[in-house]
Amino acid sequence: MNSYSIVRIGDDYVVRADDKNILKVASRRRAAQLVTDAAILLNAQPPPAVEDESPSPAEPVPPI
Repeated sequence: MNSYSIVRIGDDYVVRADDKNILKVASRRRAAQLVTDAAILLNAQPPPAVEDESPSPAEPVPPI
């Protein structure tokens, strides 16, 4: 997440990431903990492997 914020809307707290509402919880402390957990998980993932976009060899089609 590039930027996030926690805003209060009514009785709930809403986690916003890049100006999009992502999550609604009842506790500001819980919202902050979830944001921290998500950041740890995102940083722990290895970068996605880039797949070769060349077409795979097709199996020959038998004559009918």
